[in-house]
Amino acid sequence: MCRPACLLALLLIASLGARAAPGAASVVDAAPALPAFGLDQAAALRTSQQAIGHQPADYTLRDRANQPRLLSQFRGTPLLVNFVYTGCFQVCPTSTRALHRAVDAMRDRFGVDQFKVITIGFNQPTDSPTAMRAFALQQQINDKNWEFLSPQASDVDALARDFGFSYVATPIGFEHTLQVSILDADGRIQNQVYGDAFTADSLGEPLRRLLSGSLLSTSALARSSFSDVLAKVRILCSVYDPRTGKYRVDYSLYIEIAGFLTFVLTLLVLLVQEWRARRAMRRELAS
Repeated sequence: MCRPACLLALLLIASLGARAAPGAASVVDAAPALPAFGLDQAAALRTSQQAIGHQPADYTLRDRANQPRLLSQFRGTPLLVNFVYTGCFQVCPTSTRALHRAVDAMRDRFGVDQFKVITIGFNQPTDSPTAMRAFALQQQINDKNWEFLSPQASDVDALARDFGFSYVATPIGFEHTLQVSILDADGRIQNQVYGDAFTADSLGEPLRRLLSGSLLSTSALARSSFSDVLAKVRILCSVYDPRTGKYRVDYSLYIEIAGFLTFVLTLLVLLVQEWRARRAMRRELAS
């Protein structure tokens, strides 16, 4: 979470001390009663967790080309959502770069079109489409399935609540939760991942469960093409390698799948042979 610099607090105290008249110690003593800046981390975590299982409303946001985009337009595949403010000079850029590395690692194994990402600028009207476009360029993000969006200023509070995102203004910017919300294909929040150094492991495992889970759904399987099924099998047979920070093939799962298919095929052959034998026996008895 972005915190005000300690130097600012010292400057505020020094300023109060400089303004106090000689002997007016009560003014300095009263300083702790001033409103404290900062985010209640325990409350922010509760708010974030309470959003799990909910579907955010269908807000209208503006993309980097200043075109309206409905939140529902990003359904159909899992979705990663994070919030930033473009005036942040350290934490937001750092966490976005970490997210970029994680997304690249997951794209490399899961596929480019298996999930989408959106980054929302919550400091309105400062985080305009132009500012979000500049932020994306600064982070060198050129991903066709990663969009940077600007909500209407009147929607920011409600949008933040829907995602369980908390923020509070400070003298030097904002303090806010550092989280990536993982939504399923129906737009429902399934996981909240926290930190400023997102990895392919922390994001990839819940995302992999979402993607591979659809493979086990009979209805989804019936709607899938052969290439879709192969893509899901590829995801299912992936394992995170902490040495490289990427996903690799888990051949043991391929072997298990091959063994299962061999078992099913053998069982079918035996059943067909048994059916033929019974049919021949019935013909002999009939003659």
